[in-house]
Amino acid sequence: MIERSANRYALRRDPDGTWAIEDIFTGQTAEIGDEPQEGLALEIADYLVDVLNLEYINRRRGTTH
Repeated sequence: MIERSANRYALRRDPDGTWAIEDIFTGQTAEIGDEPQEGLALEIADYLVDVLNLEYINRRRGTTH
């Protein structure tokens, strides 16, 4: 289970009803490969926010390459 306090990314519901992933430290929309993660279906956004947070936690622990 991921500690909530360790997360860097969160879901954001946009006015058009789609979802985005927000960097909670900067307030900006997260990007993957220079692509803003916005206009997403909830299921995809929820999955991606978990992946991004896990990668962030692993980087902080020094367990990724």
